[in-house]
Amino acid sequence: MDRGGPPPPAPTVVNSGSGTGALRIQHSRRLPDFLQSVNLKYVKLGYHYLISNLLTLCIVPLIAVTLIEASQMNLDDVRQLWIHLQYNLVSVIICSAVMVFGLTVYTMTRPRPVYLVDYSCYRPADDLKAPFHRFMTHSRLTGDFDESSLEFQRKILERSGLGEETYVPEAMHFIPPRPSMAAAREEAEQVMFGALDKLFANTCVKPKDIGILVVNCSLFNPTPSLSAMIVNKYKLRGNIRSFNLGGMGCSAGVIAVDLAKDLLQVHRNTLAVVVSTENITQNWYFGNNKSMLIPNCLFRVGGSAVLLSNKSADRRQAKYRLIHVVRTHRGADDKAFRCVYQEQDDIGKTGVSLSKDLMAIAGGALKTNITTLGPLVLPISEQLLFFATLLLKKFFNGSMKPYIPDFKLAFDHFCIHAGGRAVIDELEKNLQLLPLHVEASRMTLHRFGNTSSSSIWYELSYIESKGRMHKGNRVWQIAFGSGFKCNSAVWEALRNVRPSQSSPWEDCIDNYPVKLDA
Repeated sequence: MDRGGPPPPAPTVVNSGSGTGALRIQHSRRLPDFLQSVNLKYVKLGYHYLISNLLTLCIVPLIAVTLIEASQMNLDDVRQLWIHLQYNLVSVIICSAVMVFGLTVYTMTRPRPVYLVDYSCYRPADDLKAPFHRFMTHSRLTGDFDESSLEFQRKILERSGLGEETYVPEAMHFIPPRPSMAAAREEAEQVMFGALDKLFANTCVKPKDIGILVVNCSLFNPTPSLSAMIVNKYKLRGNIRSFNLGGMGCSAGVIAVDLAKDLLQVHRNTLAVVVSTENITQNWYFGNNKSMLIPNCLFRVGGSAVLLSNKSADRRQAKYRLIHVVRTHRGADDKAFRCVYQEQDDIGKTGVSLSKDLMAIAGGALKTNITTLGPLVLPISEQLLFFATLLLKKFFNGSMKPYIPDFKLAFDHFCIHAGGRAVIDELEKNLQLLPLHVEASRMTLHRFGNTSSSSIWYELSYIESKGRMHKGNRVWQIAFGSGFKCNSAVWEALRNVRPSQSSPWEDCIDNYPVKLDA
């Protein structure tokens, strides 16, 4: 189970002093107000991305102006131009050479468009559901948790934002649980193959047509790899370029998309499949360290499979076009590196501990990421206001409050990783979003729990199932992961998008949104 996303940090447990053994839980539930201080160097990085496309920005208007002028010429103008060119052969040759050179450079440097043809999300069988009562009953019957830990888990569940229909793997439904290697492989196969079967059925793509395969799973990396398991199952071709990403947290889904995008820039007329999942079976914590118990309460079974293409012919049937991917890595900072850390507790039981600094570190990573992303996506009016106030703030020694960009002007939909209720709350507040903008994230957390790197695809499916995705809409997927990382992907809808068959929301979308307890 990917513990890389930012669920609520470990609460501080304080004895009430009443002598009754009652506990009072204190949460540090707030992200820092990261938009109140931004670093100029990250704004410069965003503008660097813009300048890297300067050739395109210069050539395209020039061609447009030339075409407009040409369309206004009559026959006499054309005849006079021809006579003029006959006496200026050298100029014609030089101009032609410059034009050919410019068009060649533009063609060679222009990135190939990457299309999202379709995607699918795995929905487990109903007998794997884990309502709160069953979760607590099983936790008690295992005999691994003391009363303090059981009460702690109960309170986390009540405040988590999860509903009663999330799923845990089959091995966790036994008493005692059976977290074996075989059971972990079975969970991985059910999730990955379940998502891929639906993807191939919906797109009518033959597995042997796949040229690139990228799989990400943080905490379960057997030999042979998960990508090799897929190659074996679907008998993929021998020269497939396969990759297996491990240990990269809940943001690894965006990293996998970025890797596939880069590969599609090199290999022409190619299909790529990105599989994002996490494995819970062998990563359940059976101890009493409270910083390691939170993942048990939040992470649930889930996975996704995404079909990408750089074929121009696939644009007609594709749902989205990839616009930007922006990645931020704070691993050079020791606190950020250790804030989500797999280790053994005092009695040798393995789990993933969450630092009390997790929320602050997530806020810093997010600040860096959106400051870099802003110049790429915000309207020029927002960019000028933001950049001007940033410079004034620098000149006046920070006494001026910076302008907070309105990202609602850049995006129509937001898919915020469903890492925990507190994170969604704080992003809604700091980015000044409306409840509708975070509805997909809240409802995904409620219905499926934290499915790690695949959660952003359940959220996108929710938006489609509600009939809200229209041609030209832009979607911002943003996810956090251990390391510590914050990654963003921006997509543009190529048509009015409706959910594909066997959507995870197919038979329950009318039940949402549900009203959540405060």
